[in-house]
Amino acid sequence: MSAAGNAEAAGLRRFVFALFFMFGGITSLNDVVIPKLKALFTLSYAEAMLVQSAFFAAYFLCSLPAAAIVRRLGYLRTAAAGLLTMTVGCLLFVPASAFGLFGAFLLALFVLAAGVTVVQVVANPLISLLGATATAASRLTFAQAFNALGTTVFPYVGSILILGASTAGSVQTAVIEHTYLGLSAALIVVTAVVWAQRGRLREAPAPAAPLRRAFTLLARPRFGLGALGIFLYVGAEVSIGSILVLFLMRPDVMDIGDRAAGQRVALYWGGAMLGRFVGAGLLRLIAPAKLLAAAATAALALLALAATATGAASGWALLAIGLCNSIMFPTIFSLACAGLGHRAAEGSGLICMAIVGGAIVPLVTGHAADLLGLKEALAIPALCYLGIAAFGLYARRPPSIALADQSP
Repeated sequence: MSAAGNAEAAGLRRFVFALFFMFGGITSLNDVVIPKLKALFTLSYAEAMLVQSAFFAAYFLCSLPAAAIVRRLGYLRTAAAGLLTMTVGCLLFVPASAFGLFGAFLLALFVLAAGVTVVQVVANPLISLLGATATAASRLTFAQAFNALGTTVFPYVGSILILGASTAGSVQTAVIEHTYLGLSAALIVVTAVVWAQRGRLREAPAPAAPLRRAFTLLARPRFGLGALGIFLYVGAEVSIGSILVLFLMRPDVMDIGDRAAGQRVALYWGGAMLGRFVGAGLLRLIAPAKLLAAAATAALALLALAATATGAASGWALLAIGLCNSIMFPTIFSLACAGLGHRAAEGSGLICMAIVGGAIVPLVTGHAADLLGLKEALAIPALCYLGIAAFGLYARRPPSIALADQSP
């Protein structure tokens, strides 16, 4: 694939930044939907986490098919297909609200996430390819800052629209329905814009390959461990985001209402946004692997404080982990995928499959919270950050030469 000149590549990068904003914001809305559905359907912590399981399971099931679609249709046409799928998922909230069934909401979330998966499989390698290889980690971190901008704005607005209502159940589900209907209208507009842009990118067709071939990349230790790192990172980040509202509402933490707690979730994602803008610069000065290990170690320290402290200090410590999360996804992605060349779409597909950590780790965290308590359940994301720190130390060594051309 080659871009039609530096100016056109810069224009496409700005456009991809907008995609990061959109799918990041929609993903973070789950943190507001979880406490609403937990109260509405009288769910346990583990049952409420099924929201994340339904959403992030789509990454596991749809990532490799999405990579195959990229090879067939190209990046921008595939992005349009993903956005259209996201629109369908948003529209499914209408029958879910009408039926008033928890399972119907889970189905809508799965379809929505299938579209998000397709868009993310496109966006990650595309932003890496639209520029110099040496600055790919910095560029992807900058793009992820726009993702974090979406995750900051959407929970704040969503908490105003969705949380705090004390109306009847049917009205409460309608509040969720109307929020996602508004998103569907915006997605239709974005889809049309993406489709209009499809001719701006010249792409060389990737060689056809069976889906199972992508799994051979896991035989390469750096890539395999990087995929595990993505699993752990997304699992930890989503687990913390999912319990934040309920955690901050605790009498021994901040003792605030659900709407106020939901608005503070924006600070968790806002820390990630700020850290990504700063991190894009730091990654040009500090080796990415070293910065990754340092960020994971800082997250471990903050988790320990959140679990052992009381009052506002406990809540602020958990919120501050968003700052540590900031550079993790783009840095792990870039370290794992270094040198994949024409297999970049396959690598992105597998990496996005690893995002299924957001389906599994929160469910484990929810079970731990039911059995032991919310603070004790923080041990689960702590184990994840320990694994990420270990990958950062491992990835300090340079990748194999001509990795993309080696046999698996």
